[in-house]
Amino acid sequence: MEHRWYAIQTTSGHENKVRSLLQRRIEGDPRPPEDRPIRQALVPTQEAVEIKNGKKVNVERKIYPGYVLVEMVMDQESAHMVNGIQGVIKFVGHERLPQPLRADEVNRLLGISDESEAEAPKEEIPFLVGQAVAITEGPFTDFNGTVEEVIVDKGKVRVSVSLFGRPTSVELDYLQLKGY
Repeated sequence: MEHRWYAIQTTSGHENKVRSLLQRRIEGDPRPPEDRPIRQALVPTQEAVEIKNGKKVNVERKIYPGYVLVEMVMDQESAHMVNGIQGVIKFVGHERLPQPLRADEVNRLLGISDESEAEAPKEEIPFLVGQAVAITEGPFTDFNGTVEEVIVDKGKVRVSVSLFGRPTSVELDYLQLKGY
């Protein structure tokens, strides 16, 4: 029997509790680690940049809220042990059959994929094209405009403002804007 990764649905907000309860059961198993039916449990997270009080702050965000990944051999005993954990709803699968995750999905979640993808945390720019915004700082303070383009890799937003009765496109840092 080989160890595969499975996703389990948990009560929302209890992912870390379920993971720690599973880890306790795994560590309490008297068998050597290579013989244990359940090897590990994890909650996939990623670094993200949020704005709090006008400042950029790095935060760790769950990639799949409400889910925990478990590396295990799928048999009746291990499935029963996982389902018996408080907060576990069910295994993710098709018609009551747990479906293992594909290797490429697991590698991406564990960060084993291409090193070219491993870069700085992604900034989430909270504006959409066509959204009305107010400019809060810089030379265009107190101007209103409409988002024309969101430039994620630069952390910039292109906004159309009315200067002397003509629409003018300006590129601003997204921290200089406030949405309506």
